[in-house]
Amino acid sequence: MALPKYKTSRANTHMRRSAWKAAAAKTVICPNCGAETLPHMACPSCGSWRGRVYSQAIKSDMNN
Repeated sequence: MALPKYKTSRANTHMRRSAWKAAAAKTVICPNCGAETLPHMACPSCGSWRGRVYSQAIKSDMNN
């Protein structure tokens, strides 16, 4: 395994790590109630997903 010959400077370390940024999760609009939800997940406010209403999604959201 290769070893570095010299210590990496603080400027080079910070420059390399400057691209590590957290991105906000993408959301979609629920067609049933209009609330913002995560894609491919049941809506936390109404429990609908792909035309069905899942009561488990509503119950688990109320417990949290």
